[in-house]
Amino acid sequence: MQWLGWIVKAILVMNILDAFMTLVWIYSGRAVEANLFIRDLAHHHPETFVLAKLLIVAFGSFLLWRTRKSPLAVIAIFAAFLVYYFLVIYHLRALNLRLLQRWLT
Repeated sequence: MQWLGWIVKAILVMNILDAFMTLVWIYSGRAVEANLFIRDLAHHHPETFVLAKLLIVAFGSFLLWRTRKSPLAVIAIFAAFLVYYFLVIYHLRALNLRLLQRWLT
């Protein structure tokens, strides 16, 4: 199940990308944090936001990894991967549109 370990590592990397890109959008005035539980942290305490986000996802990934023999845990790992994959794609697409917009004007 080494391939599953790579998927979990990808989740952790994409979580980091999501955290920092979220801060870029928040502090550029182009977005607000969608998660109500950590919105205040993201907008007023960015270091704590990043730390909390990384710890929550790392802890969840650790729990899923520990129970990886369960089909439900494997499904949850794939679901988390897909969520972060699409979030990163969303961030990159938005970034590309912003850069393209600046280049054209």
